Amino acid sequence: MRALPVRVDAVLVQALIAAALSFAHLHDLASAAGQDGWKAWAYPVSVDLLMVAAWRRLRSGEAKAAGWCWFLVALVASLGANVATAGLLDLDHVPAWLRILVAGWPAVAFLGGTLLAHGAPKTPRAMADTEPPSTVTDSAPQPPATEVDPPVAVAELPSAEAGSAPPSPAPVPPALVALARKVADEHHARTGTPIDTSTLRARLGVPMPLAEAIAAQLT
Repeated sequence: MRALPVRVDAVLVQALIAAALSFAHLHDLASAAGQDGWKAWAYPVSVDLLMVAAWRRLRSGEAKAAGWCWFLVALVASLGANVATAGLLDLDHVPAWLRILVAGWPAVAFLGGTLLAHGAPKTPRAMADTEPPSTVTDSAPQPPATEVDPPVAVAELPSAEAGSAPPSPAPVPPALVALARKVADEHHARTGTPIDTSTLRARLGVPMPLAEAIAAQLT
C-alpha cells in the first residue's frame, strides 16, 4: 500500500516554534514571580487558551469587539513575558507590581474564557433573521370547484308582426261626444261643411288623439 506524502507547512512550523518560545518565557516569568511547581506551567497554558478562544470568537463573526479585547489582553501578556525575560528584567528581584499582575492573571483569564466560550446566545428573533427562508413545496389548497349549470336557453318572444293593427282608441265619455256633436252641428249650419278634426280639437280644447276619437264617433 502506497503511503501518502506528508506535506510540511512552514507557517505551522513557525507557529509551533513561536508557541514553544512564548510558553517557556511565560513559565520563567511565573516561576520568577513566585509561582513554582505546576502553577508555573499552568500560566502559559491559560494565556494560550485565552488567545485561541478570542481568535475563535473573531472567526465566528459574532461580538467582534469582545473578541478583539480579549485577544489583545492575551497578546500583551504573552508579549510582556517575552520582553521581560529578554534581559530587561532581573528575574532574581521581580518588582511587587509584576508579582501582583502574575497573581491576578488566573482570575482575568477565567473571566475572559468564560465570556468568550459562554456568551449570550442568539435571541429567537435574531435566529429567525439569519436563517434563510424555507422553500414552500406544498402548494396552497385550492377551493373546491363548483359545478356550473349550463345556461338555459330562453325562449325568444315572437316579434310583433309588421302589419299589426293599431291600438284601439280610448273610450270617449258620452257627455263629451254630445258636446262635440253640438259643436259640429253649429259648424255645419254656419259654414255648410262638416267640421274637420283640427277645428273640433280647437273648439273642444282636447288633444289631437282624443279629437280623432271623437270625430270617429261623429261619423
